[in-house]
Amino acid sequence: MVLYIAIVLMSTIGTGAAFAASDPLSVIDNLSTFIFSLIRALGLILTGFGIVQVGLSFKSHDPSQRANGFLTLAGGIVITFAKEILNLIIG
Repeated sequence: MVLYIAIVLMSTIGTGAAFAASDPLSVIDNLSTFIFSLIRALGLILTGFGIVQVGLSFKSHDPSQRANGFLTLAGGIVITFAKEILNLIIG
């Protein structure tokens, strides 16, 4: 038990201070870039799923699956280009 306490104390006392970045806006920009890259990846996955769904609907001649496929495809494209759409809206 004494060895465990000594290890915990050495690891907490021996740590250095964590300094923040010099520019807080750069941190927010980096976080925004990361989040939008995740959103873009999700949009690309949905676009691919929509393409597969449309292809399968042409094979099975199912109009409801075709409509769902086109809606998924359109939604995936909108999600993929969400950052560019927001930049166009904002100006």
